[in-house]
Amino acid sequence: MVAIKIVSALAAAGLAVAAPTGQSLEKRANIDNTILQFALTLEHLENVFYKEALKNYTLSDFKAAGYSQDYYNNLKYIAYDEQVHVQALSQALSAAGQTPNQACTYRFPSIDVYAPPPSHPSIIIPLTTRTSPTFITLSSVLEGVGTSAYLGAAGLITNKQYLTVAGSILAVEALHTSLQREAIGKIPMANPFETPLDPMSVYTLAAAFIVSCPDSNTPLPFTAFPGLTYDGQSCTCEEPDCSTPSVYVKRNEMWGEGWPKWSKHHGKTYSCAPPSAGADVKFTAAKKIPSGSYVTFVNGLTVTSVQGQVSGKDITATIPQGIAGQTYVFVTKSDVETTFDDSQVLFGPSILEVNPAAPALDYSVQK
Repeated sequence: MVAIKIVSALAAAGLAVAAPTGQSLEKRANIDNTILQFALTLEHLENVFYKEALKNYTLSDFKAAGYSQDYYNNLKYIAYDEQVHVQALSQALSAAGQTPNQACTYRFPSIDVYAPPPSHPSIIIPLTTRTSPTFITLSSVLEGVGTSAYLGAAGLITNKQYLTVAGSILAVEALHTSLQREAIGKIPMANPFETPLDPMSVYTLAAAFIVSCPDSNTPLPFTAFPGLTYDGQSCTCEEPDCSTPSVYVKRNEMWGEGWPKWSKHHGKTYSCAPPSAGADVKFTAAKKIPSGSYVTFVNGLTVTSVQGQVSGKDITATIPQGIAGQTYVFVTKSDVETTFDDSQVLFGPSILEVNPAAPALDYSVQK
């Protein structure tokens, strides 16, 4: 079983559909400036991430990993987008009389396009074949977090012009996410709804990559929670359960050569299928988990809490039905499906990729 794992040594709360977490943040008088600085922090991270990659990895490196020049060119467009996002947010803050935060010093785990990453205290992305694209895999996760960040922050923005800009950036981040998910053999649109994630959770995930920031930067009003690690078992393509998910195979059969194949490995060296709804998953926390704790899955427009089976630092739960794609998982004190807030979070988030079920099309619904 293989899924994208992001294990944060820090963790934070997620977002419920009815009411986002971080209620104290909503009460801040300068909420728009805070959100802009927060968005700029994320864009700085992505900007540096792609610039470092394009400095370190040449077109030949990507071709050696099986990726085409078209894909490499699209990657440069993504890098340019992030650069422009940094410039736009910086200009907006300056126009509002604020000093834009500068880029921090970061540490990213990827050492090659496809080689296994080195040990990292906060991020674990298990790769089971030499053709698994470390950089591209991490990129797909970061873009997913970025998309969730803009969606989660939208309800906090009071200035309509800022909201329009945020919505415009959100759409582009979603395009980045789809491209990168497709590049590593995942369903680009695994869920009919994008997942909104509150600033506290997003900041916690981003903090895993930050080594230090300039003293002149305006501090962000966020506090991280203890970490949560997904304990999925890796496998190799020699094992019986290592195969491309059937829904993905059918999708390729349907689209044929019309569906872009950025890599010769695409759809073939899919390390192992991620877990699906109904599967049991285990997580390990930074310290002992209180008995009676819940595992809360934040995915799409739903927040679902499941009673966990606790054993020391470990907790096991069954993935609820309807969960698909990049999912944010927390350990909470109680069932928080309707009252999810920071005070209930014990550990997390961890990022879990969940394999979507085949699309159930109802052809009777036609107008």
